[in-house]
Amino acid sequence: MDQNTVKEKKSFFDRMLDSIEKAGNKLPDPIVLFFVLSGIVLIASFIAGIFNLSAVHPGTGETIVAKNLLDGEGIVYFLTNMITNFSGFPPLGMVLVMMIGVGLAEQSGFFSSLLKRAVVSTPKKIIIPSIILIAIIANAAGDAGPIVLPPLAAVVLMSFGYHPLVGLVVAYASTLGAFAANLIIGMSDTLAAGFTEIGAQTLNPDYSANPAMNYYFMAVSAIILLFVSLWVTHKFTIPRFGTYTGEIQAMEEMSSLEKRGLKWAGLAALFFVIAILAMIVPENGVLRNPDTGSIIQDSPFMTGIVPILTLLFFVPGLFYGFGAKTIQSSRDFGDMLGKSMSTMGPYIVLVFAAAQMLAFFSTSNLGPIIAIKGADFLNEVGFTGIPLFLGFIIFSALLNLLIGSASAKWAILAPIFIPMFMLLDYHPAFTQALYRVGDSITNPITPMLPYLVLLLSFAKKYDKNIGLGTLISALFPYSIFFGVFWLILVIIWYLLGIPVGPEGPIHL
Repeated sequence: MDQNTVKEKKSFFDRMLDSIEKAGNKLPDPIVLFFVLSGIVLIASFIAGIFNLSAVHPGTGETIVAKNLLDGEGIVYFLTNMITNFSGFPPLGMVLVMMIGVGLAEQSGFFSSLLKRAVVSTPKKIIIPSIILIAIIANAAGDAGPIVLPPLAAVVLMSFGYHPLVGLVVAYASTLGAFAANLIIGMSDTLAAGFTEIGAQTLNPDYSANPAMNYYFMAVSAIILLFVSLWVTHKFTIPRFGTYTGEIQAMEEMSSLEKRGLKWAGLAALFFVIAILAMIVPENGVLRNPDTGSIIQDSPFMTGIVPILTLLFFVPGLFYGFGAKTIQSSRDFGDMLGKSMSTMGPYIVLVFAAAQMLAFFSTSNLGPIIAIKGADFLNEVGFTGIPLFLGFIIFSALLNLLIGSASAKWAILAPIFIPMFMLLDYHPAFTQALYRVGDSITNPITPMLPYLVLLLSFAKKYDKNIGLGTLISALFPYSIFFGVFWLILVIIWYLLGIPVGPEGPIHL
């Protein structure tokens, strides 16, 4: 009886995971999903046009009327604006430019060696918190975090006497569960800001988003989640896996070329940072606002943050390649950039589909109408403030179990919730921060991310009988406690009225 009970308890996670996976698999690929949504928007605009659906803008008093995109004028719009809808899509240029720097740093081996060096050179007393911190920061390095760090952490912790699955779980959970938390600005910030800008321009055509607008909240979240992850690891993960009785793997030493590459990369990064500081620290610095002297408000520094971040990854990545001899010719350099950009193929097609859907949504006026009526409804029922924030975060977290792509979800949600929250007097930067919290919480346990299957393959090296259910049950406490403490932080942050970042106040 006891054995059957244990078996039944373990199978619960398998059944839960299977249900989530089956529901998620019934959804089309995100690219197809946006084409389907485009069709739905066209049909909705036709119906809304027939019934003359409208709403009064609370700020200007203007009556906004739904446009039928399936009439003659709508068809002409579709054919004449398809290319500009795509080429003028704000996230496209920002992400592709950012990928030049991130891609080179990844392809040259800089990210992998940097993670390896950081983990290997850490003393035992602080090895677990160091792995967690590295995992959180690794979010800015794209795929290097969830792909490179977990197996590396497993080997390191195993050499220190811990079960290797502890390393796999804590590194994976910290990288993805704290996806919206970091001490540096990365690709995900750039991507989110692009969709936020589009959503906000529904009501304010002059609105411009900057990738750093959630930075204050992100940085504080990173520190708090570090301690939460550390507590969960010692409270649940380490006792759960116990003592490892298998063969202990030796940690691979860094080669002399890797060490030299990191030294060159470090010096290059240092000189680059000094050069940037020389342009923003002096009162007449060229990257300050020429009229006010501000570093943040309408300054070249904030306007050019994406190229600056691109160079921050590109420069050390390039010099690492020279030092480690992974770049020995212009052909190597070109091949690395080509390979990094080739991975963006699916994203570019996704952007094409998303750009059309969002353009239809904007032109049909369905976005502002839904936002206005939604905001009026929320005001009438009194569902604003903290209950609204918590509801939105939980909704985003549950949606993440079915649609793994953060950009795909935000492309769908931003045009509705950004203007809706703006009409309730909440700044787009704050709404974006709420979404990113919800999107991060369930990252460790969603089967819709391809990294989970990869993590399982790593785990089978140490336990050939382990299944996804066992892995999910070990990751689950991180999602729960990350969610609890992050929700508490959101409430405190809101009550104190602290801006979530530069040009990111809570209220408009």
